[in-house]
Amino acid sequence: MRTSALHFCALSLVLSHAGAHAQEYPTKPIRMIVGFAPGGGTDTTARAISAKLGELVGHQVIIDNRAGAAGNIATEMVAKANPDGYTLLLGTIAALAINPSLYRTKLPFDSVKDFAPIIQAVDSTNILSVHPSVPVGTVKELIALAKTKSLNYGSSGVGGTGHLAGELFDTMAGTKMTHVPYKGGGPAMIDLVGGQVQLVYATAASAVPMIKATKIKGIAVTTIKRSALMPNIPTIAESGLPGFDANNWYGLLAPAKTPRAIVMRLNTEVTKVLAMPDVKDFLFNQGLDPAPGTPEKFGAYIKSEMTKWAKVVKDSGARAD
Repeated sequence: MRTSALHFCALSLVLSHAGAHAQEYPTKPIRMIVGFAPGGGTDTTARAISAKLGELVGHQVIIDNRAGAAGNIATEMVAKANPDGYTLLLGTIAALAINPSLYRTKLPFDSVKDFAPIIQAVDSTNILSVHPSVPVGTVKELIALAKTKSLNYGSSGVGGTGHLAGELFDTMAGTKMTHVPYKGGGPAMIDLVGGQVQLVYATAASAVPMIKATKIKGIAVTTIKRSALMPNIPTIAESGLPGFDANNWYGLLAPAKTPRAIVMRLNTEVTKVLAMPDVKDFLFNQGLDPAPGTPEKFGAYIKSEMTKWAKVVKDSGARAD
C-alpha cells in the first residue's frame, strides 16, 4: 500500500510539474525559423501566424529566415535546437517529405525522429499555368502536344512542389517535359510571362494575378479539390489524370523531446489563429487554406507524404546533389 501511495505521489508531482510548465510557457520571445527568403508562401504563412500567436501567448514570435538548400538549412537548425519550445520550424513539404528521397547524400536530420509535430497550418494548391502562345486549353490537349513537341516547365527550384508536380505529371501522362529550375517562383513566373518557358506549376498567389490579366492561362490545379480562389479551374485529376494530387503544405514543428504540454499549448493557440476571420481572409487571398488538426494527424500526414513522394522520385529518376 505504501509503495502504491509513493508511486501515486510521484506521478502527481510529474503531472503537476508538466501543467505548471505549460502555464508558465512562454516567458520570452519565440523564434520561428523559415527556410526560404521573405515574400514566398512559407514566409507569408509564418508572418500571418506569428503576429497573432504572439498576442495570444503574450510574447513576440520572431521570424528568422534561413534560406538555402530547399529548406534543409532551416530544418537542420531546428532539429538540433534545444527542445524547450522557443525554437520552432515552419516546415514545408519540400524539406520534410521530398528532400529525404531526392538528395543523393543523407540529410543531417530525420523528418520523423528529430521533430515533434505541432500542427499542419495550411494547404496550398499550385496552378498548371501556360503561356498564351501554347495552343492548349486543357490537360488532355497539353498531354497530346507534349507527346509531339518538346516543352519545358519552370519551377522555383529543384525539389519544390512545382518541380515534383511536373515529374508526377510526366510519370502519369507518359510525357517527358524539360525541367528548368529557377531561384524562386518570382523569376519562374517572369520567364513564363515572357515566353522563355512554356508552363509553370505556379503558386496560386503568383499565378492568379497573371491569369486575371490574361498574361498566362491557368488550365488546371494540382490538388485533388478545386481551389476556392479560382473555382472555375478544374483539377488535373478530373481533367485526364485520375488520382493526381500534388498538395503543397506548411506546418509548425518543434525539436523532438519538446514537452508535450508545450506542443499542445501551441497547437491550441495556432488553431485559434487560423480560425480568426482576418487571418482566414488573408490566407484565402494568397491561395492558402487553413488545415489545422492534432499533432498526431500532422505526424501521420508527414509520413504518408514521405512515402508518396519517394515513389515519385524513384519513378521519375529526379535527383538533387
